[in-house]
Amino acid sequence: MIRSMTGFGRGKYENNGREYLVEIKSINHKYCDIGIRLPRIFNGLEYKIRQEVASRISRGKIDVYIEFRDNSADESSISFNKDLAKVYIKDLIELGKETGIDYNFNVIDVVKMPDVLRKEDEEDEDLIFNELSVALKEALDKFIEMREFEGNKLKEDIENRLNILDSKIPEIIEKSSGLVDEYIVKLNERIKEVLNVDSVDETRLAQEVVIYSDKISVEEELTRLKSHISQFKNLLKESSPIGKKLDFLTQEINRETNTIGSKTSSLDVTNLVVDLKTEIENIREQIQNIE
Repeated sequence: MIRSMTGFGRGKYENNGREYLVEIKSINHKYCDIGIRLPRIFNGLEYKIRQEVASRISRGKIDVYIEFRDNSADESSISFNKDLAKVYIKDLIELGKETGIDYNFNVIDVVKMPDVLRKEDEEDEDLIFNELSVALKEALDKFIEMREFEGNKLKEDIENRLNILDSKIPEIIEKSSGLVDEYIVKLNERIKEVLNVDSVDETRLAQEVVIYSDKISVEEELTRLKSHISQFKNLLKESSPIGKKLDFLTQEINRETNTIGSKTSSLDVTNLVVDLKTEIENIREQIQNIE
């Protein structure tokens, strides 16, 4: 199943008063760019968290938000970081003077500031990561579920557009089939008119027709176009990341379509080429959101 590059997932876990909240969201990106915001006490776990996320996501700009509350009731002593509190207070006073804003805060406000109050004994890192992993896994599961749901919608839309491309190919063949015959008649009449003769050198006429036929022939382009569309449909059945492959195939489909348009002298074929390019552009926009 293909996946969209946009998604959102949330996971929660609580044990012995320790509460974990993990939120993951993503938008389109050419590569896998993972940003993690987490409490300072989790800094030592960032690498493990990044590895866990990267093992399940291959493309997109991923933002991971982690919140942690420790409400466990034990006999651990609490330390008050007086120096850090002074820094907070000094900076807020200076900011107030610079901005003209009067900051009124009390002791309760100060102790709520990050790392001003903390337990003296540090939590076991392995225990914390194991508990955090429960919330992280739930968030990733929901995140991927949403990506797959969105990916299925993209797949349906792209398949419909590919079918439209397929349906235009027989029309192009039909509209192109009579061009050489029309050219023979027009060339024959033009030569008689210019040279003021009743008959035309058939050998010379045949040579001109061969040159023209080769010039306007789009059989090779149509064959490659059909092949690319078939490959595209097969890729949509794969479950591995396929966004980059689809992007390449879209470029190739567009290239063949442009060549067909440049070779034709038929207004009907030109109109069909415009229809093809419209659908190709719609497909290009859609695959930008595929992992």
